[in-house]
Amino acid sequence: MATVELRFSALPEHVRTARLVAAAVARRAGVEEAVLDEVRLAVGEACTRAVGLHQLSDITEPVKVLLIEEEKQFSIEVGDRAPHQVPGESSDAGEGSDAEPEEDEMGLAVISGLVDDVEVSTGEHGGLIRMTWPTTPPPAAAHA
Repeated sequence: MATVELRFSALPEHVRTARLVAAAVARRAGVEEAVLDEVRLAVGEACTRAVGLHQLSDITEPVKVLLIEEEKQFSIEVGDRAPHQVPGESSDAGEGSDAEPEEDEMGLAVISGLVDDVEVSTGEHGGLIRMTWPTTPPPAAAHA
């Protein structure tokens, strides 16, 4: 199992870099060429969401992206450190809390439309989106 870890300041201009790195690592891991646009879009959406949550909550910690190459699959985890309301708890959140659920739902809907295998976990110490794609092994090199 090989893992690439990427951390970047919660600034929108860094999302493009995360998308490019994710696509390059996905290609190397064996994700089908036809799926790479979906990988780029999904990572861009997840990173944009994390950046927005960090900015909304004035969090200075970096956004964390893990690119995980496993046997027969490639996963990307995008983590934020923003506090999310835990289901069943009342919300005492201050300003901006009204916009967060709506933006969260829109971003998550886009990601779910792009990726078949998505897991989302959230809590008071941050959230994590894990997206997984199947891989195909590279063809054996032909000898001339």
